[in-house]
Amino acid sequence: MAKADNAELVFVPLGGVGEIGMNFALYGYGPASNREWIVIDVGVTFPDTAHPGVDLILPDTRFIEDKLANLRGIVITHAHEDHYGALHDIWPRLKAPVWMTPFAAGLLEAKRQGEQGAPKIPVTVYRGGEKFTVGPFEIEAIPVAHSIPQPMALAITTPAGTVIHTGDWKIDPAPTVGPRTDEARLTAYTDAETYADGGQGGYEIRTFIAAAAAAGGKGIVDFYAPIPIFSTGCVVGRSEIV
Repeated sequence: MAKADNAELVFVPLGGVGEIGMNFALYGYGPASNREWIVIDVGVTFPDTAHPGVDLILPDTRFIEDKLANLRGIVITHAHEDHYGALHDIWPRLKAPVWMTPFAAGLLEAKRQGEQGAPKIPVTVYRGGEKFTVGPFEIEAIPVAHSIPQPMALAITTPAGTVIHTGDWKIDPAPTVGPRTDEARLTAYTDAETYADGGQGGYEIRTFIAAAAAAGGKGIVDFYAPIPIFSTGCVVGRSEIV
């Protein structure tokens, strides 16, 4: 997604795409020569029999380590290990501001107290329904249903357009943990805006939600829609990750 001044909104996954776990997504905005970045989620993955003697596998973050002067922050969608479990190991290399929900921040602190030498990471707490700014990115936290308290989708807006980053989610009419996915907010968000290519995103979001109601277990990146969607929690759309 680009603007006339050569500022682009780009997506660079360093983990969590084409695999289970190790979620680490970069969004960048600006011209290629001076792009500003945010990280969404900093997770681990757990080894299988192909990795004997290995306890955890972490994302390879060398790409963003070369751009730390333009890294504006880290936002965690929820407190499952594959989305936040690498923070204590990777944050000392990045040292960017971190945003988390109250539950995720509490779990991070509990882990720190149980791990000798774990860093004290400054955290800004955000809650569902709130909006906050990280560099050039305007972010709205949208509650979604999952198997842990306070999971969030993120609507990430720049002058070049908006991306919905869902994190893990499901359509559950009676979730055992937390509220239902805020379908109304997702559709209202896109209905209210005209995006960079001149299209309306509401139809695409409604189609995305409807298809997700009967599917699960894979992620998609659909950058053909008027509003791009990145999801680790469902399968729908034209660009399925297997």
